[in-house]
Amino acid sequence: MESQFVYSERLGIPVPRLAADWDELSLDMQAAVLEQWEMIRGVIPERVIRLEAQIRIKQDRLFEEEDFAASCRLNGDIADLASRINDLHIWFRTQQDLDMGTKRHG
Repeated sequence: MESQFVYSERLGIPVPRLAADWDELSLDMQAAVLEQWEMIRGVIPERVIRLEAQIRIKQDRLFEEEDFAASCRLNGDIADLASRINDLHIWFRTQQDLDMGTKRHG
Protein backbone atom coordinates (compact mmCIF):
# COMPACT_ATOMS: atom_id res chain seq x y z
CA MET A 1 0.00 0.00 0.00
CA GLU A 2 2.80 2.42 0.84
CA SER A 3 4.05 2.19 -2.74
CA GLN A 4 0.74 3.71 -3.89
CA PHE A 5 1.81 7.07 -2.41
CA VAL A 6 5.00 9.08 -2.80
CA TYR A 7 5.91 11.94 -0.49
CA SER A 8 6.14 15.27 -2.30
CA GLU A 9 8.73 17.56 -0.71
CA ARG A 10 7.26 20.46 -2.63
CA LEU A 11 3.72 19.95 -1.34
CA GLY A 12 4.54 18.50 2.05
CA ILE A 13 2.16 15.55 1.66
CA PRO A 14 2.18 12.10 0.07
CA VAL A 15 0.48 12.05 -3.33
CA PRO A 16 -0.96 9.07 -5.21
CA ARG A 17 1.35 7.28 -7.60
CA LEU A 18 -0.42 4.11 -8.59
CA ALA A 19 1.53 1.24 -10.08
CA ALA A 20 -1.44 0.34 -12.29
CA ASP A 21 -4.49 2.07 -13.73
CA TRP A 22 -7.23 2.62 -11.15
CA ASP A 23 -9.61 0.20 -12.90
CA GLU A 24 -6.96 -2.51 -12.85
CA LEU A 25 -6.68 -2.45 -9.04
CA SER A 26 -8.70 -4.91 -7.01
CA LEU A 27 -11.69 -3.52 -5.15
CA ASP A 28 -9.88 -4.17 -1.86
CA MET A 29 -6.84 -2.20 -3.07
CA GLN A 30 -9.06 0.62 -4.33
CA ALA A 31 -10.75 0.79 -0.92
CA ALA A 32 -7.39 0.80 0.87
CA VAL A 33 -6.02 3.53 -1.40
CA LEU A 34 -9.15 5.65 -0.90
CA GLU A 35 -8.98 5.21 2.87
CA GLN A 36 -5.35 6.33 2.93
CA TRP A 37 -6.09 9.19 0.54
CA GLU A 38 -8.91 10.48 2.74
CA MET A 39 -6.51 10.64 5.70
CA ILE A 40 -3.97 12.54 3.57
CA ARG A 41 -6.66 14.89 2.20
CA GLY A 42 -7.59 15.70 5.78
CA VAL A 43 -4.24 17.43 6.37
CA ILE A 44 -4.31 19.52 3.18
CA PRO A 45 -6.29 22.45 4.67
CA GLU A 46 -3.77 22.84 7.50
CA ARG A 47 -0.90 22.66 5.02
CA VAL A 48 -2.54 25.43 2.96
CA ILE A 49 -2.95 27.58 6.09
CA ARG A 50 0.77 27.23 6.88
CA LEU A 51 1.76 28.16 3.33
CA GLU A 52 -0.56 31.17 3.41
CA ALA A 53 1.13 32.29 6.63
CA GLN A 54 4.52 32.05 4.90
CA ILE A 55 3.17 34.18 2.05
CA ARG A 56 1.98 36.86 4.49
CA ILE A 57 5.42 36.98 6.12
CA LYS A 58 7.13 37.32 2.75
CA GLN A 59 4.64 39.99 1.65
CA ASP A 60 5.40 41.97 4.81
CA ARG A 61 9.13 41.67 4.05
CA LEU A 62 8.50 42.67 0.43
CA PHE A 63 6.65 45.79 1.54
CA GLU A 64 9.73 46.89 3.51
CA GLU A 65 12.36 45.70 1.02
CA GLU A 66 14.26 48.40 -0.85
CA ASP A 67 16.74 46.21 -2.74
CA PHE A 68 15.39 45.32 -6.20
CA ALA A 69 17.11 41.92 -6.40
CA ALA A 70 15.84 40.96 -2.95
CA SER A 71 12.34 42.10 -3.96
CA CYS A 72 12.52 39.87 -7.03
CA ARG A 73 13.57 36.89 -4.89
CA LEU A 74 10.70 37.53 -2.47
CA ASN A 75 8.24 37.79 -5.39
CA GLY A 76 9.54 34.49 -6.73
CA ASP A 77 9.18 32.86 -3.32
CA ILE A 78 5.62 34.15 -3.03
CA ALA A 79 4.77 32.84 -6.50
CA ASP A 80 6.21 29.42 -5.62
CA LEU A 81 4.19 29.23 -2.40
CA ALA A 82 1.03 30.27 -4.26
CA SER A 83 1.69 27.56 -6.86
CA ARG A 84 1.99 24.98 -4.09
CA ILE A 85 -1.32 26.12 -2.62
CA ASN A 86 -2.94 25.84 -6.03
CA ASP A 87 -1.63 22.30 -6.47
CA LEU A 88 -2.82 21.35 -2.97
CA HIS A 89 -6.30 22.63 -3.85
CA ILE A 90 -6.27 20.48 -6.98
CA TRP A 91 -5.28 17.43 -4.97
CA PHE A 92 -7.88 18.21 -2.31
CA ARG A 93 -10.61 18.24 -4.96
CA THR A 94 -9.48 14.89 -6.39
CA GLN A 95 -12.49 12.64 -6.01
CA GLN A 96 -12.49 8.89 -5.57
CA ASP A 97 -14.04 8.28 -8.99
CA LEU A 98 -11.11 9.93 -10.78
CA ASP A 99 -8.22 7.90 -12.06
CA MET A 100 -5.68 8.91 -9.42
CA GLY A 101 -3.04 7.04 -11.35
CA THR A 102 -2.97 9.76 -14.00
CA LYS A 103 -2.25 12.58 -11.53
CA ARG A 104 1.38 13.61 -11.73
CA HIS A 105 1.49 16.86 -9.72
CA GLY A 106 4.19 17.86 -7.31
